[in-house]
Parts: sequence; structure tokens; C-alpha cells
Amino acid sequence: MTNAEGNRRADRVLEIVVELLESEGYDAVQLREVTRRAKMSPNTIYKRYANRDELILAALEVWMAENRYAGVGKEAHEPGESLYSAMMGLLRPIFEPWEHHPAMLKAYVRARAAPGGQRLINQGFDIVVPAGLEVLASVDERFIADLDNILSTVVYGLIGRFAAGEIAVTDLLPILDRTVYWLTTGYEARVQGAAGEPSKD
Repeated sequence: MTNAEGNRRADRVLEIVVELLESEGYDAVQLREVTRRAKMSPNTIYKRYANRDELILAALEVWMAENRYAGVGKEAHEPGESLYSAMMGLLRPIFEPWEHHPAMLKAYVRARAAPGGQRLINQGFDIVVPAGLEVLASVDERFIADLDNILSTVVYGLIGRFAAGEIAVTDLLPILDRTVYWLTTGYEARVQGAAGEPSKD
């Protein structure tokens, strides 16, 4: 088998895993079912993926790159644009795919806690952090640190509550939107107020 053929077969295996995650959920991803649908032996799959966790992680990494992070670019905070607008321009494309694929968010929450799950977190950081730094290029470093801590806590809290069935997937983005609004408008009001203060020299 050539490398191209091997890659096509691996792609098909990951497509099947994504289909199972979306249609039947995390627990439906069983090697026996994946091999049956892919029409290949378990040994062929084990050559690429050591276990079920690895297989699910690989499928989620591909899905997230194609969906969740596809709209994330390095966009600077435009002159005259509110920090709120710039931040939501970054965050909205990250979170909107979850609304259309809630089963993938549930799978993400479970896989993130499984062995190797740090890979999913790192993938997000590798894409989102550079884009976020572009948006926040002219912002006070102390505010960036606070914003990172607060938003990380809010995001992980929200997706945990969604996974537990406490809130709907469509609640995530509006709550995040309001959080970003209050944080950024408070910061900008403080900056504008400080700029208008008379010099104390």
C-alpha cells in the first residue's frame, strides 16, 4: 500500500469516528464498529492509533481544525473598533460550530479529560493565542492576564455545565458575549477616563 492510500484509509477511519461521535455519541466509538464500517482489520487501525482514546483524539483534532478553528485568523484590533467587537470577532467563529455540532462538544469535554487530552487544549492554544495577541496588541498586559484568567474560567465552566445538561449549547455564546462586553467596556471606560485626567506633574 502506498503512503497516499494509507492516508486516505486513515482519513476514512477518522471520518467514521466523527460520524459516530455526531450521530451516536462518545460511547458508540468502539473499534469493532469502526473496523466494520471502514472494512479493514483492527491491526490496520492499531498501526496508526494505539487505542480508542488516540483514535477519538485524532478525529477531534481533525474536526476542530476544519470546523472550530477554520475561521480564526490573525486580525489586528482596527483603529476605532471597540475591543468588545474585536474580541467577539475572534471568539464567535470558535464557538459557533459547537452550536451546530453539540455532540462534538460533548465528545471534546470527555476527550479532554482522557489520557492525551492535553493535545486538544494545546491545539486550541496554538491557534487562538497568536490571533488573540494580535487583537490585544495595544491593550494593557495586566488586563490581558486578567481577561485570560476570567475567560478561561468562564469557558470551561460553561462547557462543563453544558456537558452536565445544565444549560443548552445555544446558551454558551450569549453568556460569553455578555462577559466579554462587560469586561472590555469596563476596561475601555477606565482607559478613556485615565486619558482625560489632568496631568499630576
